[in-house]
Amino acid sequence: MQKIPDFAPAGGDAIPIYVLPRADLYRVNELAGETAANWVKSTGFTCEAGQVINLPDASGAVVAVLVGDPRDGKQPVPRFVLASVMQRLAPGNYRLVGDFSIDEKNEAALASLLAQYRFDHYQQSDNSRAQLELPTDCDRNRLLAIAAGEFTARDLINQPASRLDPFRLVDHIESLAKTYDAKLDVIEEERLKSEFPLIHAVGAAGAHSCLVDLRWGHGPLVTVIGKGVCFDTGGLNIKPDRAMRFMKKDMGGAATGIGLAETIMRLDLPIRLRLLIPAVENAIAGNAMRPGDILTARSGCHVEITNTDAEGRLVLADAIDYAQEEESQLLVTLATLTGAARVALGTDIVPFYTDCDELASRLLQSSQRVRDPLWRMPLWDGYESMLNSKIADCVNAAESGFAGSMTAALFLRKFLHRPVRWAHFDVYCWQNQPRPGRPVGGIGQAWRALLDALPETLNL
Repeated sequence: MQKIPDFAPAGGDAIPIYVLPRADLYRVNELAGETAANWVKSTGFTCEAGQVINLPDASGAVVAVLVGDPRDGKQPVPRFVLASVMQRLAPGNYRLVGDFSIDEKNEAALASLLAQYRFDHYQQSDNSRAQLELPTDCDRNRLLAIAAGEFTARDLINQPASRLDPFRLVDHIESLAKTYDAKLDVIEEERLKSEFPLIHAVGAAGAHSCLVDLRWGHGPLVTVIGKGVCFDTGGLNIKPDRAMRFMKKDMGGAATGIGLAETIMRLDLPIRLRLLIPAVENAIAGNAMRPGDILTARSGCHVEITNTDAEGRLVLADAIDYAQEEESQLLVTLATLTGAARVALGTDIVPFYTDCDELASRLLQSSQRVRDPLWRMPLWDGYESMLNSKIADCVNAAESGFAGSMTAALFLRKFLHRPVRWAHFDVYCWQNQPRPGRPVGGIGQAWRALLDALPETLNL
């Protein structure tokens, strides 16, 4: 894993970044000198929102950076505009100058960290980056903890399956447990086969399968379950080549949960955290599960397999049942579960499901506050019949194809056998096009909103 980014050292010769509205363009002379002002005029720079220009002195050295103010008088400075600025700057140290609220300064500081991310493990590249001095009054520890969690999630998702199989995913969690003095139990082999039959069945054709159980801290119990399918061929219902191309990301739910756990532990939040990661590969071999098979879940529920590519909900089902041996104040499932979620909301917005209106309200408020887009979807009871089977208790996937994300969530709900505040997030965890602070590849989703919602949700 790559080194977590940091802020530029304070008190150095950091280059100022001035964020100015177009009407204040005349102030360049006052801020950076006559040479810089003449340079702005000669280039035709108009200080439109988000425009960036380096301001030179008489020798040609950059003495300041000018950014067109993206605010319209109502909205704060968008985080990713500032990430875009940082990505366009030459390596070096910079400081933000201007009239900003504390929230805007924190956003700028986080943007500067996220803009430093590169997945260049397998390339010869220059590791130098543009770094921002921490603005005054910002929460350094929290910002670095969030960046650390996000970098971990991105790195895990970006690693090819040949470099991040279930064995290596367990290795990473073990390292995390040692760092933060967490307890760890890895359930595998005969115990997995006898106690967690759905997890075992999904991973039977793969090299290794296990359930990782990490426990840390004190306080109200929060249980996070992340889908850890390190590669998904679709099983015998094999995916077409385009759909399989990026299935190294099918452990995005696990990566997101691990990133959230790292941030929680780094911040030493007053909660008791339990992280459950069923780690498998959905591979193809003679012992792979087949369409038409009937599997008996850990809960005793008999599941008819209609589609071997609907495997994520199976491994989550056994983990959900196991999690309820303890009473959680919050139970969360994170999974790259359905393509239907992307058809409904695209790649940026994460649909989530919960029966608790209060929890939903807090998650949506946090989503807006930290700019981690979520959208609540209904758990429509009328669609439960789509999961009926003629020969078993239920099927693993509705054969009609309608309401695919919703029926997947309804399937998971079948395994909740005690009252609990539960939220399920159908994440995508991939950036298809490069955007400021978010290069093409793995990306964490939903977890920053979850982190922000924890204090109110748990009355911390």
